[in-house]
Amino acid sequence: MQQIVNKKDIPSELVVEIEKLSNLGFGIARVEGYVIFVENACPEDKVKIRITKKNKNFANAVITEIIKPSKHRVSPLCPMQKVCGACQLQFIDYKFQLEQKKEIVKDIFMGSGIEIRDVIPSPKIKEYRRKIQYPVSETRDSKRILAGYYKQNSHEIVNIKYCPIQPKECDDIIDFIRNNAPVFGISGYNEKKHAGDLRHVVIRSSELTGENLVILVINSSKFLDKVKNLAKKIYENFENVSGVGINLNPNKTNLILGKETDIVGGQNYIEERLCDKIFKVGAKTFFQVNPLSANNIFEYVKKYVSKNYNTPVILDAYAGIAAFGICLSDISEKVVSVEENKASVDLAEEIVKQNGIKNIELHNMDAGEFFEKELNTRGKYYDVMVLDPPRKGCSQQSLDYALKLTKREIIYVSCNPSTLARDLKYLTEQGCTVEFIQPFDMFPHTYHIENVAIINIK
Repeated sequence: MQQIVNKKDIPSELVVEIEKLSNLGFGIARVEGYVIFVENACPEDKVKIRITKKNKNFANAVITEIIKPSKHRVSPLCPMQKVCGACQLQFIDYKFQLEQKKEIVKDIFMGSGIEIRDVIPSPKIKEYRRKIQYPVSETRDSKRILAGYYKQNSHEIVNIKYCPIQPKECDDIIDFIRNNAPVFGISGYNEKKHAGDLRHVVIRSSELTGENLVILVINSSKFLDKVKNLAKKIYENFENVSGVGINLNPNKTNLILGKETDIVGGQNYIEERLCDKIFKVGAKTFFQVNPLSANNIFEYVKKYVSKNYNTPVILDAYAGIAAFGICLSDISEKVVSVEENKASVDLAEEIVKQNGIKNIELHNMDAGEFFEKELNTRGKYYDVMVLDPPRKGCSQQSLDYALKLTKREIIYVSCNPSTLARDLKYLTEQGCTVEFIQPFDMFPHTYHIENVAIINIK
């Protein structure tokens, strides 16, 4: 058994070899069993590191010298990669990123006996991000507007002029806002003092049409004329901006968008396509930031259901705008969609009508409450249940209801492998069998990974 050294014996600087990536994208090295997490490290790197923090069972470190780089190291697409916290893996070649993401999932499910399939890649690894949310601030003395992503593990804004993972026109729109906000007397937000006007710029950019919906989030309880004037200027100057709005968020909160939005010019949505269905996407609509990769997931689930069922009855839980239900409607006898957010259900009704779908029911309810109601009236009724919960996963009660309502299979779509592992462990303890897990790369150059698990409940 490998000896685990006392953390006090670990020198502050040492040379290590990187074994693999952690589930948060850090390189992992070991010194006689003691784990060291290294920033911006690639498996097979030999590097000199400096320890920045020691804990009982692990340490954090940064690279001071790359002695022998991994053959999988590449030049990052973005010159800001090391300081911006958005793309942790951009210095690793894409094929190897996919291999490492599979290994991350395998590590999380180690000992379960579940088959982990090869990661299905994103169709695009540049300009794939179609939802941009930039925090905004200003410099102390010159009052120059700053907008970009935060540095990793901080609230310090990296002023980003060019981001290769989002459409170039989004860079142009944000730069226009940087340059013109001061002209209209609009200040950047000071988070510590809760002062200033412009808090965030949010852009929804359509992969389908190339159009952009721009939202200016302001630190105010009322709509300000100076911000309206800037919004109108944006709408006038960009042909592919289909709408510009102002969102009010005067609260001390980490939430980006407040409750009230006013569209100053144009329309309040863009359009996207999934499974040949057209979806309206608004500022607050939950919709995957990588539509092409999302389409891979929806088509994969649709193909699996079509291959294994003949016009099934499907329950689409945690449905959002009922994307899964809408995509599966034309191979189903009936789809029942459940979502607690009323705005999402209202938008789903519009999308259903727009696409001429007749066999889908939309319910505006908490999923757990709906499960309980259905169980009291129907029992096992659905051939297939699609679960697509938020990152925290499902409660045990919801999983129990799902088992009692579903005849054959649960298709669990997860953006968090750790909570997926927890929920699948519980389901297998109840007698279910996990047929396999299919990972998808929704976020190239990051440690994030989406998974689709097929669960047989018999």
